[in-house]
Amino acid sequence: MNDTSDQITNTPSHVPVMVDEVLSYLQPQPGKLYLDATFGAGGHTRAILDAEPTCRVVALDWDTASLEKYAEPLIEIYGERFSYIWGSFAHVYKLLKKHRISQVDGVLADFGTSQMQITDRPGFSFSRETPLDMRMSTSHQRLTAADLLASCTESELAKIFWEFGEERYARRIAHAIVEQRQRQPFETTRQLAELVRRVVPSPRSGRHTIHPATRVFQALRIWINSEIDNIRAFFPAAFKLLAPKGRMVCISFHSLEDREVKGAFRQWQQEGVASLLTKKVVTPSDEELARNLSARSAKLRSIEKLV
Repeated sequence: MNDTSDQITNTPSHVPVMVDEVLSYLQPQPGKLYLDATFGAGGHTRAILDAEPTCRVVALDWDTASLEKYAEPLIEIYGERFSYIWGSFAHVYKLLKKHRISQVDGVLADFGTSQMQITDRPGFSFSRETPLDMRMSTSHQRLTAADLLASCTESELAKIFWEFGEERYARRIAHAIVEQRQRQPFETTRQLAELVRRVVPSPRSGRHTIHPATRVFQALRIWINSEIDNIRAFFPAAFKLLAPKGRMVCISFHSLEDREVKGAFRQWQQEGVASLLTKKVVTPSDEELARNLSARSAKLRSIEKLV
């Protein structure tokens, strides 16, 4: 996601990724209605509205803070061309139907975690000392990451770290967590990050590596927020809303998300109901990476609905 609007905030960390590519594949048309299923800070929504002065966008987000901070000002700028709905994209069909929207002409979904969430939400960043929460929406999730670490068995934790973080040292980390929680419960990000740093072997010198806790934090965040399950629920609902000849553009930031996007698009192609617009995955240009290094993991895929 990693998005922002210069008129709303000048924080450099909130930069929408692959805007030119999104517009190229979505191709906003006059008078048409588009769905931004992952509003965030509204960067992609603004780009769509600016690219075609007569189109409309309905935006969706389950983060009330994002909607209050970024969506409300857009109503003043774009008037009736913009509207927003609070809720999870996993329930997109029901949410839009409730607002009497039965069809849209294009769908955008950016499944990445925004820099705003990493910066502002407790538990998302291991570089700051915050409560080990990790919930994107406190209204939609009950369990925190601290709850999970306190209640799961060693084998359950190892499975989460392996399946959702692809962490090769999943068992070792899970064992260390279970041992340490008997002496002291995990309550903060730094506690967990330091434990992982101690348990995971140091990389060979000279190799470029990510922080050793990155995959563990990713796995916990995905599990807490049911991210993969929500993506799986989103696709059939969003495709049902999409008008014939409408386009869907999806951006993912890690292999688990991209696997779901690729699988859904291939299935629709095989069923003869959609055509792939991106024969190969599209990645950010060198120019964009020079401006915004956080876009380096972004992958874009697009389809057009045939019937």
